[in-house]
Amino acid sequence: MMLGRFREALGDAQQSVRLDDSFVRGHLREGKCHLSLGNAMAASRCFQRVLELDHKNTQAQQELKNASTVLEYEKIAEVDFEKRDFRKVVFCMDRALEFAPACHRFKILKAECLALLGRYPEAQSVASDILRMDSTNADALYVRGLCLYYEDCIEKAVQFFVQALRMAPDHEKACLACRNAKALKAKKEDGNKAFKEGNYKLAYELYTEALGIDPNNIKTNAKLYCNRGTVNSKLRKLEEAIDDCTNAVKLDETYIKAYLRRAQCYMDTEQYEDAVRDYEKVYQTEKTKEHKQLLKNAQMELKKSKRKDYYKILGVDKNASEDEIKKAYRKRALMHHPDRHSGASAEVQKEEEKKFKEVGEAFTILSDPKKKARYDSGQDLEEDGLNMGDFDANNIFKAFFGGPGGFSFEASGPGNFFFQFG
Repeated sequence: MMLGRFREALGDAQQSVRLDDSFVRGHLREGKCHLSLGNAMAASRCFQRVLELDHKNTQAQQELKNASTVLEYEKIAEVDFEKRDFRKVVFCMDRALEFAPACHRFKILKAECLALLGRYPEAQSVASDILRMDSTNADALYVRGLCLYYEDCIEKAVQFFVQALRMAPDHEKACLACRNAKALKAKKEDGNKAFKEGNYKLAYELYTEALGIDPNNIKTNAKLYCNRGTVNSKLRKLEEAIDDCTNAVKLDETYIKAYLRRAQCYMDTEQYEDAVRDYEKVYQTEKTKEHKQLLKNAQMELKKSKRKDYYKILGVDKNASEDEIKKAYRKRALMHHPDRHSGASAEVQKEEEKKFKEVGEAFTILSDPKKKARYDSGQDLEEDGLNMGDFDANNIFKAFFGGPGGFSFEASGPGNFFFQFG
């Protein structure tokens, strides 16, 4: 017992009481060995036998209480494991192990729960300690495999599950985990292959099927969500891609690739504040030149998005030619000219006048190569000395169409207008 060799000590103690059933110390030591090995029921019977022989034996009274405590922790842990309250199970096993330090069953249950909680190094350590003493322990092999499986080292995990099943062919947990690991590996690889071949629809289906295999495998599922997000971005389903990346970072807050993918989708959907937030998170984690540039670009687009979008006001693409900008101005200026809406309500007139002014403002900037270049680069035009509040949209209109009178709108029928040059 002092050497920690409780199984050998148990054999000796049992032999001693077989030789002399009234040997109190023999029964006490048998009980203590049973308790140290986690067999609290057998320990209780031994301590009760001591009390039959010596009802005042205080050591047996205390040890009987200890055995009852271990039994209680076992019951609580069993219920909590079913409820998936793994933290509570770890707590119960730690308390039980104070009385049963040599119980492999308690250690394995604790290690399994640590693995399910994502505390892989601790779980690995417990399982490894058992395997050093007993390399054929199927439960310890299963837990080692489980840790690797949850850390997305699926191929190595399968090796441990197979080894556990060699030692215990009926090991249900190892059998299920091995099946899940193989299925997950196959589906993920098939999805990756379909993606590389450009078959995005099939890749989406395969990643979705893989996500349904094991909801407990957080790391692998985070990668699957990110992969499916990439597929959705290729299919231009950007909001779905954002949702997938969000699910990925919920599972793994350190998953840089998912933040980068989501940030790009935010950029593509002009959600620049969200993109900046993700790029900031990435740059705080990995301060590379590339990440710094991505953050800078997002911040620039955010700044630009808070200004008036002159391209949108004119209804042209950002790569529009000078001729396209002129045509767009002509169309929009005529559409919103105040004279055209002289018969409308005061509210409509005010709104159209505002739009007419914005169209002139947009044309002023985009028709001037230097101003356009500054605008496109995200510079603040007012800081450059151009006060857009001081210009007169009518002057731009007259200059564009020619002559002081330019033209006038006349009604040709209800709701219809044409213009005449003066």
